[in-house]
Amino acid sequence: MAASQLYTKFARVWIPDPEEVWKSAELLKDYKPGDKVLLLHLEEGKDLEYRLDPKTKELPHLRNPDILVGENDLTALSYLHEPAVLHNLRVRFIDSKLIYTYCGIVLVAINPYEQLPIYGEDIINAYSGQNMGDMDPHIFAVAEEAYKQMARDERNQSIIVSGESGAGKTVSAKYAMRYFATVSGSASEANVEEKVLASNPIMESIGNAKTTRNDNSSRFGKYIEIGFDKRYRIIGANMRTYLLEKSRVVFQAEEERNYHIFYQLCASAKLPEFKILRLGNANHFHYTKQGGSPVIEGIDDAKEMAHTRQACTLLGISENYQMGIFRILAGILHLGNVGFTSRDSDSCAIPPKHEPLSIFCDLMGVNYEEMCHWLCHRKLATATETYIKPISKLQATNARDALAKHIYAKLFNWIVDHVNQALHSAVKQHSFIGVLDIYGFETFEINSFEQFCINYANEKLQQQFNLHVFKLEQEEYMKEQIPWTLIDFYDNQPCINLIESKLGILDLLDEECKMPKGTDDTWAQKLYNTHLNKCALFEKPRLSNKAFIIQHFADKFKMLPELFQDDEKAISPTSATSSGRTPLTRIPAKPTKGRPGQTAKEHKKTVGHQFRNSLHLLMETLNATTPHYVRCIKPNDFKFPFTFDEKRAVQQLRACGVLETIRISAAGFPSRWTYQEFFSRYRVLMKQKDVLSDRKQTCKNVLENLIPDKDKYQFGKTKIFFRAGQVAYLEKLRADKLRAACIRIQKTIRGWLQRKKYLRMRKAAITVQRYVRGYQARCYAKFLRRTKAATIIQKYWRMYVVHRKYKSKRAATIVLQSYLRGYLARNRYRKILRDHKAVIIQKWVRGWLARIHYKRSLHAVIYLQCCLRRMLAKRELKKLKIEARSVERYKKLHIGMENKIMQLQRKVDEQNKDYKCLMEKLTNLEGVYNSETEKLRSDLVRLQLSEEEAKIATGRVLSLQEEVAKLRKDLEQTRSEKKSIEERADRYKQETEQVVSTLKEENTLLKQEKEALNLLIVEQAKEMTETMEKKLVEETKQLELDLNDERLRYQNLLNEFSRLEERYDDLKEEMTVMLNVPKPGHKRTDSTHSSNESEYTFSTEIGETEDIPLRTEEPSEKKVPLDMSLFLKLQKRVTELEQEKQVMQDELDRKEEQVLRSKAKEEERPQIRGAELEYESLKRQELESENKKLKNELNELRKALSEKSAPEVTAPGAPAYRVLMEQLTSVSEELDVRKEEVLILRSQLVSQKEAIQPKDDKNTMTDATVLLEDVQKMKDKGEIAQAYIGLKETNRSSAMDYHELNEDGELWLVYEGLKQANRLLESQLQSQKRSYENEAEALRGEIQSLKEENNRQQQLLAQNLQLPPEARIEASLQHEITRLTNENLYFEELYADDPKKYQSYRISLYKRMIDLMEQLEKQDKTVRKLKKQLKVFAKKIGELEVGQMENISPGQIIDEPIRPVNIPRKEKDFQGMLEYKKEDEQKLVKNLILELKPRGVAVNLIPGLPAYILFMCVRHADYLNDDQKVRSLLTSTINSIKKVLKKRGDDFETVSFWLSNTCRFLHCLKQYSGEEGFMKHNTSRQNEHCLTNFDLAEYRQVLSDLAIQIYQQLVRVLENILQPMIVSGMLEHETIQGVSGVKPTGLRKRTSSIADEGTYTLDSILRQLSSFHSVMCQHGMDPELIKQVAKQMFYIVGAITLNNLLLRKDMCSWSKGMQIRYNVSQLEEWLRDKNLMNSGAKETLEPLIQAAQLLQVKKKTDDDAEAICSMCNALTTAQIVKVLNLYTPVNEFEERVSVSFIRTIQMRLRDRKDSPQLLMDAKHIFPVTFPFNPSSLALETIQIPASLGLGFISRV
Repeated sequence: MAASQLYTKFARVWIPDPEEVWKSAELLKDYKPGDKVLLLHLEEGKDLEYRLDPKTKELPHLRNPDILVGENDLTALSYLHEPAVLHNLRVRFIDSKLIYTYCGIVLVAINPYEQLPIYGEDIINAYSGQNMGDMDPHIFAVAEEAYKQMARDERNQSIIVSGESGAGKTVSAKYAMRYFATVSGSASEANVEEKVLASNPIMESIGNAKTTRNDNSSRFGKYIEIGFDKRYRIIGANMRTYLLEKSRVVFQAEEERNYHIFYQLCASAKLPEFKILRLGNANHFHYTKQGGSPVIEGIDDAKEMAHTRQACTLLGISENYQMGIFRILAGILHLGNVGFTSRDSDSCAIPPKHEPLSIFCDLMGVNYEEMCHWLCHRKLATATETYIKPISKLQATNARDALAKHIYAKLFNWIVDHVNQALHSAVKQHSFIGVLDIYGFETFEINSFEQFCINYANEKLQQQFNLHVFKLEQEEYMKEQIPWTLIDFYDNQPCINLIESKLGILDLLDEECKMPKGTDDTWAQKLYNTHLNKCALFEKPRLSNKAFIIQHFADKFKMLPELFQDDEKAISPTSATSSGRTPLTRIPAKPTKGRPGQTAKEHKKTVGHQFRNSLHLLMETLNATTPHYVRCIKPNDFKFPFTFDEKRAVQQLRACGVLETIRISAAGFPSRWTYQEFFSRYRVLMKQKDVLSDRKQTCKNVLENLIPDKDKYQFGKTKIFFRAGQVAYLEKLRADKLRAACIRIQKTIRGWLQRKKYLRMRKAAITVQRYVRGYQARCYAKFLRRTKAATIIQKYWRMYVVHRKYKSKRAATIVLQSYLRGYLARNRYRKILRDHKAVIIQKWVRGWLARIHYKRSLHAVIYLQCCLRRMLAKRELKKLKIEARSVERYKKLHIGMENKIMQLQRKVDEQNKDYKCLMEKLTNLEGVYNSETEKLRSDLVRLQLSEEEAKIATGRVLSLQEEVAKLRKDLEQTRSEKKSIEERADRYKQETEQVVSTLKEENTLLKQEKEALNLLIVEQAKEMTETMEKKLVEETKQLELDLNDERLRYQNLLNEFSRLEERYDDLKEEMTVMLNVPKPGHKRTDSTHSSNESEYTFSTEIGETEDIPLRTEEPSEKKVPLDMSLFLKLQKRVTELEQEKQVMQDELDRKEEQVLRSKAKEEERPQIRGAELEYESLKRQELESENKKLKNELNELRKALSEKSAPEVTAPGAPAYRVLMEQLTSVSEELDVRKEEVLILRSQLVSQKEAIQPKDDKNTMTDATVLLEDVQKMKDKGEIAQAYIGLKETNRSSAMDYHELNEDGELWLVYEGLKQANRLLESQLQSQKRSYENEAEALRGEIQSLKEENNRQQQLLAQNLQLPPEARIEASLQHEITRLTNENLYFEELYADDPKKYQSYRISLYKRMIDLMEQLEKQDKTVRKLKKQLKVFAKKIGELEVGQMENISPGQIIDEPIRPVNIPRKEKDFQGMLEYKKEDEQKLVKNLILELKPRGVAVNLIPGLPAYILFMCVRHADYLNDDQKVRSLLTSTINSIKKVLKKRGDDFETVSFWLSNTCRFLHCLKQYSGEEGFMKHNTSRQNEHCLTNFDLAEYRQVLSDLAIQIYQQLVRVLENILQPMIVSGMLEHETIQGVSGVKPTGLRKRTSSIADEGTYTLDSILRQLSSFHSVMCQHGMDPELIKQVAKQMFYIVGAITLNNLLLRKDMCSWSKGMQIRYNVSQLEEWLRDKNLMNSGAKETLEPLIQAAQLLQVKKKTDDDAEAICSMCNALTTAQIVKVLNLYTPVNEFEERVSVSFIRTIQMRLRDRKDSPQLLMDAKHIFPVTFPFNPSSLALETIQIPASLGLGFISRV
């Protein structure tokens, strides 16, 4: 198809843009040939007329389909051109945050300027072993490809890392080396990498500097060769450096610095050891202050100096050498401060005693005068003579700088050589991988000679790169057998010839430098004459007669000749550079630095010559290797994270050769498909008749129809090759076909939906009409009924209303009449009343007026009478006054005086009499008066008082009146105020009513709010309850997690211990093989007791039985290695003993208190104290004495039977025979009696137990069990002492020299440390022994007191013993019951106030009862054993009797009566034990463990048979009380299992078999340990088989550790088996065919997702899981353990699948999410089939399930973001964002995830606290537990098959 036909409407193109370099646009109409203008629509909404070039008429570049944007490989793009590459890189870098992209064979790495979590060890493990195209682009993928090709092709590799300064070259090279160190698998690889990394601070300090583009820019190139041995493990490294920028030593541009080492020295100048360097601030030196930026923000030069010195020390540079280096560097700084003074124009001088030069000479060790002379002069050598000539000041300055650069370059080379010596390995190198870290193409406004050499090197590398790419293309075409056509690619050989050929630039430069009077002008003219107009790549600027331009492959490069000669001549110590015109020679460098034997010819090598030689050597090395290319891109100049500058990126892409790779690929057939992939992708373009069985022919037929031009594609053997743009055309056809199919499907479905909707609506409308019409009819009938009813109602209502109105009017009329008549009557009555009252008023008024008139008249009359009478009286008075003054008046007056006097005398006498009477009366009256007076006085006083009170009352009245007046006034005011107040009150009332109404409303609202708040409180309470419950659940989960973490940590330590143990065994075997020389006189003794048998456990009982004394092991003659495990066990046991000591001390204190209390109550209750102990001791003594008697009698029987020489002694009727029979009868009767006593005593104890238990059963049992465990632990002291003494004696008897164990003496140091620890343990044991002795003394005193009490109680019991047996038993029981009752009552009263003490008493009582029961059980066992022995002896006696009866004569028979004896035969009663001889132990271990085939045992025998056999052997050793045999057997068993697993550790069946048997052995040790917690599910017969003599708890822990190690090995085995299947079966294989679409791929082909022969599918995984499950079930593995294994397997599947999903962009699509979910459902179905759904395996797949759901959910709106955040709770934030970034549509109908949506997700998840790690830890192993699983199999029923070869053991 012609390219012009693709320029149709809506086609998208790229057009040039000055700002964005390329801009996207869309065609508004179809392009027709001949059009000069294209109508375009830009993305920002503008329309544009784009004019085509009239000459070339080139159309703009077409844009790739959206589904191809963001591809991992740029060659997968259909349109290969610059804008497509730039856009793809930008989308991956900005939108997807992916910094790596493939471009054919090149890895493009963009510096993110941010730390990314993609370089961890988990990422390394994910890329290890993968093909380069199977995972997303990464530097690890390139490193893996190089490592794989080195191992596969036996060819050296090289990784070429190039780029600008600051692009990340050094970091990329460092990560590549880290990858090699991690995957090489060597034990010493980390040391090499550490040394290489340790060289980084040194090389950075002396070779890196701050530039305007990078704060830590490498100013030299380096090539590191990493050497590998034949097993491809790192053994060493070598570094080569190229083109150090020496000019930076003496000159720095603005905002730049010199090399870091100078500033580090200045920052550390105050250190004491640096005082001799006489340094100061960096601004004091000319060589460090020119850039004006001596400090880098965030960098502490003093700390960096410390790191540099530390790195020097690590690499073996001694302090003396370091100080020598620092002296040279300080001398260079002081040399830069040397100044010159001009004498004249041609000479100069140094001031006398110049301090900088003096310091320089002192530091360098040269003569001051000679240095002054040769810095100011030069030496000219001719054929015959030598001249010394002075030089000018400027020339001297240049000579000084050249000397400084030369010294620094020599020092740099020396340090590099020393680093190489440190990295060198003595092992022969088999192959190597080289990492070249070199700068890319550079061009500046002013370019130095270094830039010229850099670009020259890049030309050579680009040539090599082009040839390699061309070669790969040619090989691919030849491999596929398609026609080969030459591809026109850029050949930069002319540019290289221009530089390095004869009469080239370097040749002419060397020639000009050798000329005595060579100048820049002459050199420039030679260049012009030689190359100008003759070489197209050489140009001359228009405005310069000196500069020239070289056309490189990337850009034009402009140079000035004076800068060339300055740098070119600087290398020679005997030359000096001119200021720009005349080149001068110079003195040699300081003689002390010159090497002897160095010729003058060597000194004359120029920089260009040396660099050309080193470059040729480098190219030879690279050409001899397989190259891998990494191009580092600097996205912006401001170091902003994830910021992309298109201009800078395009400039670097052009310079690094990426676009050239694209152009070469585009010139051929860049798009390549396999036939199966093509058929799967473009099946939609084929018709059914076109599909043939031959996929290749089908593809050919389809392509011929789709693309008529056969030149656009070629058919290879396995692939179809397409020209550029053809895949885009096919994608367009496919999208059109799918779009048409979608439209048709949409049309049909929409029609069907509309039809269905119409029918549904029609049916609904008919139904609605029916109901509506019925409703209307009912409404109309109802209306008629209502109308009629309304009429009737109206009739009656109207009548009622009229009648009511009439009645109301009538009533109103009557009321009006009554009120009117009453009103008139009341008016008339009021009128009459007024008239009557008026008459009365008139009457009274008239009478009042008449009386007033009468009174006035009377008053006037009386007044007149008075006046008249006064006047008449006055007149009479005057007449009398006149008569009185006359004599006749007196005479008349004296007439009758005497008579009158006599009368008066009589009257006087009468009056005297009357006087006397009156006096008497007066006296009486006086008394009465006085009394009355007193009364009156008192009354007067009272009246006066009342008067005063009246006056006061009057005043009060007046005041009250005044107050009343005031009050009246106030009342008036109050009334007025009241009115105003009432008015205000009315207003207030109204306002209040309004306020009340509003308040009521507010109240209602508040009530509602209150109710809402109550509801809210209730809800909050519920939420708080829920949150508390959740917190409780979370805390529980957290505790479980912590417990699992502790288990995991412990199990990891076990794993590490097992690994170190294996390593130790390997080293031991190697040492044995290496030494293999036995010592003279040394004999190896065959011992079943291993050297490290004590590392597991100790025996628990030493002195329990009377026949076993305390034994110590004899020191071995052979040197036994120090047992670290035993040491740790002893430490642990010391801690336990300290705890037991504390427990014993507490128990002793309690018992002392009890003794004190018992002594206080001794007189009151003497019969109660110690009764139980006396009874128990008495019973024990009786039983022991009886047992001893029985033993003695049995011994006598044995002796009698053994005496066969006198058969007549044992004949029937003989005395011995009668004695024997009597003893036998008595013994049997006594045994029966003892048995009855034991049974009675046991029933008594059980009843007491039942009486005590209900009160506090749970706590009592628990505490009693704890106390019993403590008591059992206390029995181990002697054994610990025995083991420790044995260890000490063994260590003391060692004769081997520990110094010779290894080279560095590490084992000797460990041994010395352990000896000190042993001494410490010994001292601790001695101190504890002393404390225990003291405690024992206290306990002996207590025992003595208890004995005394027992003696008193024995007196009471002696009376009972005299009774008959039946009465004795009853009396004993009665006595015991009475004693216990009294004791309980006593202690209840005693501890009534202290329930805790009472509880402790009950516990101690119960403990004693249990001890007694145990002792009785032991005695019962002893009795039964003795009975069996008696039966055996009786049987033997019967046989002897039968034999003797045959020899007796008939006479004897007649003499002696015959008693017939019947001896029935019984089957042998097996005890579930196996007996073997001690010398057969190795044979037992060999046949049962080392040479056992698991498959035969699993198929033919019962599961766990080896474990049962081993335990039965242990039981027999326990039965014999042989601790040595138990220890030896268990140790040999454990070591043999380890050997088997080490030998066949890769076989799943073997590991599963021994994991099952180890667990069964562990369960047997628990089940038959005798501990109550493990005996709940035992039968009575199984309880009889419990261990009796030894506590193997320590060995159980060792076996548990061994089981953990086996489990971890099992997980590793199944992981190795499953890992190759997981990615192919879970991700790549299409379980649902046709769902996943295959996208176009580039040069890095991925593994095909189509199932081919030999590829793994999901069925393969399920079959393998079923195989694992069936094997574990056959081996009898515990169900809980199988569940844990299933959980681990599913975790591995989920973790590996998710990790690959996160690292593969092509797998992150909607269809792949569907495939994953389907696969997960199949795994869940497998769990259901195997009944493992409750194993937790499904939960381990939750992250994978959520990732698959994340691929399928909508990803657009905020609601979608919220749903994603709530759904993906098992994924971390980094994983969610990574999946969203990697999400890639397979078809155009899918949409990409927008950047804004991803940012929304990040904002919502920013508060989530989860791990920043991207990948899951696929190596994580869940902590395993071994729940107790008792066996119902009876040990005595187990049969030993002959196939095991164990005929030497016998059942007991």
